[in-house]
Amino acid sequence: MIFVDGGNTFNPYLISAVAQEFDLDPRSVLERVFVSRAFTAYQLSALILETLEDALKHYRSKLVLISEIISLFLDRDVPTREALGIFNKMMFHLADLAIRRNVIVAATCSNGERSRRLVFLESIVFGRASTIARVKESRGRLQLTIQNHCFPESLTVDVLHDEPTLEKFVEA
Repeated sequence: MIFVDGGNTFNPYLISAVAQEFDLDPRSVLERVFVSRAFTAYQLSALILETLEDALKHYRSKLVLISEIISLFLDRDVPTREALGIFNKMMFHLADLAIRRNVIVAATCSNGERSRRLVFLESIVFGRASTIARVKESRGRLQLTIQNHCFPESLTVDVLHDEPTLEKFVEA
């Protein structure tokens, strides 16, 4: 797996814990996770546009996970028009890469303070994504909603019944 960290969220301890839950050797799992961390929108776009495809070839990975794909593009130091243009180019590249290299590209984005820029960036993501998964807390339960362009209706299921909050789910 290639992990492109756009939100400073990579946690090797969490990966180790999940590996142990599945009876896998944590060290072996971590040795197969390749992390690139970006701290600006420009760094994130360079990682995706200029180096990701070579990394996929080199590591023979079939999974790319990009954390917080939108957050760095909300920075006020990046002009809005420039942020939207670079982000759109990046999303087009990811969609094309997924098809050409037959890889899964998954990206996360947190709900932030609503702004025009956030709405535009989300519309770009949702317009390019083949499947969207949303996790939210509702009535003390976590719910997973899957939307796919092939199906007119979304599917919503309760994910956990024992853990009442999203924070506890992430900490586990």
